[in-house]
Formats: sequence, structure tokens, C-alpha cells
Amino acid sequence: MMLKNILRAVLLAAAGAATAASAGVSSQQAARLGADLTPMGAEKAGNAAGTIPAWTGGFKSAAEAGFANFKSGGHHPDPYAGDKPLFRVDASSMARHAANLSAGHKALLAAYKGSYFMNVYPSHRSTAFPQRIYDATKANATTGKLTGTGSGVTGAIIGVPFPIPSQGVEVIWNHILRFRAEIAERIIGQAAVTRTGAYNLVKFHDETMVGYSLPGATEAALDNVVLFFIQETIAPARLAGEILLVHETLDQTLEHRKAWLYNPGQRRVRRAPNVAFDNPGTGSDGLRTSDQFDIYNGSPERYDWKLVGKQEIIVPYNAYPLHSNQLKNDDIVKPLHINQQHARYELHRVWVVDATLKAGQRHIYKRRTFYVDEDSWQILVVDCYDNRDQLWRVQEGHSINYYEIPTFWTTLELTYDLQAGRYLALGLDNEEPVTVNFSARRTAADFTPAAIARRGTR
Repeated sequence: MMLKNILRAVLLAAAGAATAASAGVSSQQAARLGADLTPMGAEKAGNAAGTIPAWTGGFKSAAEAGFANFKSGGHHPDPYAGDKPLFRVDASSMARHAANLSAGHKALLAAYKGSYFMNVYPSHRSTAFPQRIYDATKANATTGKLTGTGSGVTGAIIGVPFPIPSQGVEVIWNHILRFRAEIAERIIGQAAVTRTGAYNLVKFHDETMVGYSLPGATEAALDNVVLFFIQETIAPARLAGEILLVHETLDQTLEHRKAWLYNPGQRRVRRAPNVAFDNPGTGSDGLRTSDQFDIYNGSPERYDWKLVGKQEIIVPYNAYPLHSNQLKNDDIVKPLHINQQHARYELHRVWVVDATLKAGQRHIYKRRTFYVDEDSWQILVVDCYDNRDQLWRVQEGHSINYYEIPTFWTTLELTYDLQAGRYLALGLDNEEPVTVNFSARRTAADFTPAAIARRGTR
């Protein structure tokens, strides 16, 4: 740890002007948080047209959502079940709504004009977080800074580091470090769907501990590891028993992500150096990259990030129907795209960030455009372009307020491959008895190579 701190000091000194340029905002600007801005940095007011409401606090508990008897781990009842769509966007009406559509959604509407549509519902700014996250975010506003050329963060802990961002990479770090919960455990399904709608379900048992968000966390105590993650494949039988362990770092200038893989055939744990960037995601049949898990994760070092600004965009939001235990996987998974009748879209303000591959860097996506929710810093839509500058894939993050915490997070992640006519659905939990267990107890000792070796040989 001492060597890491010495190296960090050297790197920060060398970064010089780059670090100074990314220093936190003034105390006067930070005072806007909780005033005209929400505690997370969004505009508190609604839009001029009245189609986006003012933020009034969101759902801070299950009782506020109308479900006082809800038990964590269940399928969250829909607080907006009585809403009716305001309008439907399809290929015939797309031009009327073009100003509020991402390039990716326009492409999906055009490619699947006989079946793809977007039901747009009244907008509800349901997002909320614990008060300690708000307090930490306000403190970070004046102290958070980028390290080096933006591949790390320092001077921030627990809350998002840049609630009043001035650079695209700051917005992306807000997504990476956003509050999802301290500890979460879940069983989810992943379906790589063929053009005809066929799929074999891959099931994961995920466990996450976000050291960065733990009460009382300090940057020094983290030892540069902000997140511990275990992903165990439990089905199908041919893949069952593989365990991936990840230690995610805060300052990736100092140290990149560390990963290990337990192979049940060899009954051994090995370092896994390639669980990052554009290496194929686990069990995804090549339909997503490693850095597309959680919509985007990992070091931003391979891209230049341009902050385009804010736009009003139709995005997936309050996706409680896709989280419902009243649906089966087959009710959702259909040829070419999911059953859009169960998808909910709303108009929201989002930060738009363009990522362009740096000269000399490699990635299968030459450019990506991210649409990031102003209220939660959750990425909701991504347009992914290939090396010919053709739109290739479109990501959607169908998200809900897990109001018992509260936190706003995806319940279903979709990656549509426009060129292959296929897609990947990750997060299917409709048929699972437990969705996300936020009451699990874990320590750093549960996220070591020795720990996954013991799990694999039980």
C-alpha cells in the first residue's frame, strides 16, 4: 500500500496541468446542490414544455412507493401500473419525434419497422438515494479530480465525484462510481437470441461489494480497490462452475483492474488478464464486450470523451413490467428484439457524451455515444459504431428504483446487433424466486483468489 501511495504521488505530480484542469468546482457552485440542482447535480426544475416534471425527491422507501409491506429480494411492484402510454413511436411516426430520439433508436425503428415500437409514458423522476450519498456527493464536488489524463479519480469517496461535470470523462466516472448499494447478490439470466428467437439461457450468480460506497469509507483505506465482484456461472451444465473474480480500481493510472478465473475442469485459479475492454463478455456468444457489462465499466483510457451537453431524449425508464414475476422469459424474449409491449419509455434529460477511439488504441467500437440519466448517472442508451463508422450495436439499460434502499439501477440490459439481426438480454430475473438480495453480508476476504478456489472445490 505504501508503494502504491508513493507511485500515486509521482503520477499526480507528473500529470500536472491535466490534474489541475480537472479540479473540483468552487464552493459557490457546490452550493447549488440541493438548491436549483438536485443533490446529485440534475436540474431540479422540469422542462419548459411541462413534459418533464420537477424532481421532488423520488421514492426514498418502499412505503413512499406505496408498498410498505414489500420485502427486499422480491419482484418490485410497479408504482406506475395505472399509467397509460401518451403516444407510440414507430417507423411511421418516427420523423415527428426525431429530435427526442437517439441514433440507435431511429435505427431500430427503421430496421424492424414491422414490429419495433416505443410506448412513451408520462415521465416520473423516481430516482432517490440515501442521504449519506447526497452529503458525500456535495463534499466531493469541490475536491474530486481526475488523475493523469482521466483514467483515475482522487479526492472523492462514497458519492459521485463530479456532480457538476465539465468534461465527458467526468460524466462517465459518475456512472462508474454511482451508488448501486453497498452489497448486492443476485441470480440473473443471459440470453443470446438468434434471428429466429431461439436462445439458451446462461445463468449467473453475481456478488458485488462496492467498497467505495461503504459507510465510513476513505480513499486511503480502499487501497485503490473500489469494487469487488464475483460472477459464477451456474447454467448450462457445460459452463457451470466457472467463477470470475474482479477487483476494480479507482486510479487506473496507478493500477489496472485485477481479475482471476476459476476453471472447474482444471480446479485451479488463474489470473485473467483480458477481462476488460473489447474482449468478449462471459457466455455472450460475442454479442457484447467485457466493458459493456453494467452498460459501461472499466478504464476510460482508450477513448477521447467529448461532453456534447444535455438533451431531452426518450429513454427506457421505470421498467417495472420487465422486472415482473407475472412474466416468463419467453414472454419477453422474441425474434429480433424483446416484446416491446412490456417496455416502458419516458422523456428525460440526459447528458450526451461522445467517445472516440484514441489514435493508436484498439477497440471493436470506433465511436460510442452515451446517454446518461441526469438524476442517477445511470447510462440508459448507447450507440456503438464500428471501424467503418457504421452504427453497429445499440444498448438499452431498462432501469428501476429499488426503492427499499433506495437506488436506481438496471433490471434488464439489452445489446442489439443491427448487422446480425441478433441481440443479447442480460438480467432476466422474472422466473427467479429472489431478484436482488441487498441484505447479504460480505467482507473483502470473500473476494480473494483463495475464496473462489474454495467455492469451486466444494
